[in-house]
Amino acid sequence: MKGRIHSTESFGTVDGPGVRFVVFFQGCPMRCRYCHNPDTWDLSRGREVTAEELMKEYDSYKEFLKSGGITATGGEPLVQPEFLAELFALAKSKNIHTCLDTSAGVYDPLHHEKTDEALKYTDLVMLDIKHIDNDRHKELTGIGNSNILAFAEHIRDLGIPVWIRHVVVPGITDRYEDLFALGEYLSTLSNLKALDVLPYHDMAKPKYAELGLEYPLGDTPPLTKEEAIKARDIIMSGIKAGLRKQK
Repeated sequence: MKGRIHSTESFGTVDGPGVRFVVFFQGCPMRCRYCHNPDTWDLSRGREVTAEELMKEYDSYKEFLKSGGITATGGEPLVQPEFLAELFALAKSKNIHTCLDTSAGVYDPLHHEKTDEALKYTDLVMLDIKHIDNDRHKELTGIGNSNILAFAEHIRDLGIPVWIRHVVVPGITDRYEDLFALGEYLSTLSNLKALDVLPYHDMAKPKYAELGLEYPLGDTPPLTKEEAIKARDIIMSGIKAGLRKQK
């Protein structure tokens, strides 16, 4: 089997625990207004590879990756679930830690057999929740969030550890009510192991220009680290409130 990928990174340090070999999958159905990889959207682009070829590339760096493993990101890896399953199965046969970095926009609660096959070989999920409000999520990404939240609950039920990522964008995802509500929701995820609150940045502007695309967020200012810390505190207060309600 061949998959279509955008690129690989040999020394990823923000894509899961330890130093990681990162595979950027091609293809994504979401159109996040702050996406910094628009060149991964089109599934017909990139290059074709086999799982064996990727593992050979991993092996050339494995001495530096002993504390880490392999992370599949994108784009959206679940666009190519069969290839993802084959890659992760091969990694697990070599006792390599596997991490799936996903927005889960393609997850179908009624037909998830192919996704489940990949999840069988997944040690950790890094899940991006773009917005907790369904309507605002659709405005931000082009789709609602009901299937994404269903995926979060599915991996919870499977017992797969999850790290949640949330990008805070000024004027879009920084409202107190939304951040608090996100925290309350996260309190229901018993498999939650970490929360990364990421400040929005506009460093992808040149890439949009190269692709002949208009940058969707225009002159929206980057979020400061201080504002990101404040947003994280609000989410954490929502988690604590949610846990109190569950007692």
